[in-house]
This record gives sequence, structure tokens and C-alpha cells, in this order.
Amino acid sequence: MAERNNRLIATTVSFADSITADKCSPNVFRVNARAGMQSAALADWMASTQKNANVFYLGPDYEMGRSTVAAFKAAAEGKGAKTAGEVFAPLDNKDYSPYFGQIRGARPTVIYTSVAGNDTVRLFTQMAEFGVNRNVQVVGASGTVTSQNLAAIGKAADGFVTGVGYSPSIDGSENRKFVADFEAANKSKPDLYGADSYGVLFFYKAAVEKAKSTDTDKVREAMRGLQWATPQGTKTMRAGDHQAMQDMYAVKVEGGQFQIVGKVAAEAAIGPDTCARF
Repeated sequence: MAERNNRLIATTVSFADSITADKCSPNVFRVNARAGMQSAALADWMASTQKNANVFYLGPDYEMGRSTVAAFKAAAEGKGAKTAGEVFAPLDNKDYSPYFGQIRGARPTVIYTSVAGNDTVRLFTQMAEFGVNRNVQVVGASGTVTSQNLAAIGKAADGFVTGVGYSPSIDGSENRKFVADFEAANKSKPDLYGADSYGVLFFYKAAVEKAKSTDTDKVREAMRGLQWATPQGTKTMRAGDHQAMQDMYAVKVEGGQFQIVGKVAAEAAIGPDTCARF
């Protein structure tokens, strides 16, 4: 639709690598980190804490779930991890216990999951009830445990680690101001989605100012290779695939809060440009 109508689209929450890879479009820009970038930060942290980890993968059975698992598996195996097994559950799955026997039998040291929303609440609650996560490190995609479902998961989320492009505890003047303003307006701290959605407004503003126009063709050209300020720090829109470059972080849930436990520079996290459509 963007190409047919010659309109620009910017995504702030979509993780599937394909959006800026084999399904890239000259009219689509992604200001948030893709799955592979999240995986780079998480795999780096895991390798530093567990040498040759044995990982079992449990994801939701649709594009995002499978692509996110594939991205982390590639990053983890690149750091020396081994794959113990994998399963994909249907969306809105009510009972994960049928998968627990397979997980236990694989004897993983790490469980990776990319479930999201209420599925995360059910999975983590049931893993805790059955003791599946006892003495096992649980990690996952950045959309798995969020500020929206963390309270419902409760203590079952403690120790969970993920790779993200944003944390309220990033030490920088832009972020400190953003967090203070967000808390004043919403009585809560901002999350990944809030930061990226805030940042996309300034991406467009910077492009229009650079182009000195709102003409689609001129703004598109201005967006390619553009650098702009965000709460995460300075981002660069890579011209070759329209994927934003940014530093990535590993964050861990401790006492109901996300704490930064690792960092990977933008150049190391982004991976190769595989877009061949423009």
C-alpha cells in the first residue's frame, strides 16, 4: 500500500527482521530495533554469563514468534550456545504444561521464549507452578515481559533477561528529561514502545527540516542516512535498508524493575544489510 500510494511508513514496534530485509521497501522505515539487534545484545550477555549454554526455545506459532526465535538462535549459536530443542505454541494458548515434559527432558540451562501479552502471563505463571524454571535462566524477546504485563506476572518474572533498545535507566540528558516528563504526564515510567513512538516524531521532524519540504520524494531522500536525537541517544537511519542503528542493552527484571546488565554498540548489533529491493 505504501508503494502503490507513494506514501511513507515508519514502524516503531515491529520486530520481524524481514521488514528491513527480504521484504524491505523504499517507502518503509523502521525506527525501532529489529529482532536480530535485540538478539545481539541478549546473546552477548548470555555468552558472558554462561559458556556454551544449552538453550530450549518456546515461541508463538506466527511470523514474529518464529522469526524472533530464529534470530536469537543464530546469534546464540554464533556465541557458542547449543540448541536443546524448540516448540511453537498457538497464539492465546491457555495451557503450556503439555510442553514441559519435552523441556525437562532436554535439560536446558536456558529457556528462550518470544510469547507476548497475556500468553506471557500464563507461561511464566505455569512454569513457576510446575518448577520448570527452577535453576534455569529464562530469557526472551523484548516484547515478552513489558511494563504492561509485568505486574500480572509478579515474582515469576524475576531474573528474566531480554535485549532491548531502550531502558528508563539509560544515563543521558535526553533520557532523563524524557523520563521526568513522561512520569509527570502518565504517573509511570516510559517503556520501549513509548520511547520509540516518541522518537519517530523527531525522526520525521528532522527529515522535513533537512528536506525543507513535506514532499514525499524529498522527505524519503532526507530520511536515508539521517541522524536524529532520541531518548535512547543519537540514532542513524541506515540508507541501504531503512533500519535504524542504535546501541542495544541487555536488561534484567529485579524486584519488578528492569536493570541494565549489558550493552552492545550500534555498529556491532545491527548486522549486515540484506535488503536488495532498492
